[in-house]
Amino acid sequence: MIHATLHQLKVFEATARHGSFTRAAEELYLTQPTVSIQVKQLTKAVGLPLFEQIGKRLYLTQAGQKLLETCQEIFSGLDQFEMAISDLKGLKQGQLRLAVITTAKYFVPRLLGPFCQRFPGIDISLKVTNHQNIQERMANNDDDLYIISSPPEQPDLNIHPFLENPLVVIGPKDHPLAGKTKVPIQALNGEQFIMREPGSGTRHAVQKLFAEHDVGVKVRLELGSNEAIKQAIAGGLGVSVLSLHTIISEGTNGEFAILDIEHFPIERHWYVASLAGKQLSVVSQAFLTYLLEESHAMVEKCLPGISHYSAQLATASGVINPANGGAATPEKLTVKG
Repeated sequence: MIHATLHQLKVFEATARHGSFTRAAEELYLTQPTVSIQVKQLTKAVGLPLFEQIGKRLYLTQAGQKLLETCQEIFSGLDQFEMAISDLKGLKQGQLRLAVITTAKYFVPRLLGPFCQRFPGIDISLKVTNHQNIQERMANNDDDLYIISSPPEQPDLNIHPFLENPLVVIGPKDHPLAGKTKVPIQALNGEQFIMREPGSGTRHAVQKLFAEHDVGVKVRLELGSNEAIKQAIAGGLGVSVLSLHTIISEGTNGEFAILDIEHFPIERHWYVASLAGKQLSVVSQAFLTYLLEESHAMVEKCLPGISHYSAQLATASGVINPANGGAATPEKLTVKG
């Protein structure tokens, strides 16, 4: 029987995850020599090398990989036990590891606030990234739940749609197409366009629609930030396609117009996903239930009128006017702060 302490296993797991004694020491608030000693003692107990060093990076040996998988099972089991005990006591305690795509950062924190107030014993680890990195995190089982805007082609996922996510065409308020209704999508041919970075779900959806209708735009900029895209639009560098959530959730001082282009908005949804073989913790299940049952009401409360705007955009153009409670009036759809 291998004699190893829980502390040694935690040090090993952090070292394996980072591929570095130094970064593991920083995470665990230990000195690098302490981390090295703990790993050496564990290696001696196992009787086989756990790491091999190539250059400055550590790589797991076959024995190390097996031990890492065992560590993950042990830590997951302990988390499940701790949260199950808390649940038996009538409490919801523990950590929720949540990864969300970039655009979701506009509303997920607003949903997390009331959830954390309801369950103050829960700690949230929130990772914001793009779809490509989300898929890598799924492959590594880094998180409990994932919020995405398009389901990846992975059969080993449990996926639930929970909220609408319409994509709209945004241009500067003085754009020639601003105020026009039912503009043919071919009017975008040759437009100066600001595109999201490769790996973005929004970019994939836009490119697919343009390909279906043989629309060719001139990609002037590729940007990985919705904020940067909005600044570029306001600066007159071109038009783009963004989630309506990114516009409604922020004051924009009337700098943008939502263009009423045929085949827009692109109807998309937010999805919450988990690995099919993963047993959700009490905390993860509580948040999943919260999303499926209450996200519509919470988003409507945080972003008044977004459902109305989505429906309005599907048929006509209008002005978003905070003065009349967010109701849209015909003519021109301009977002005002």
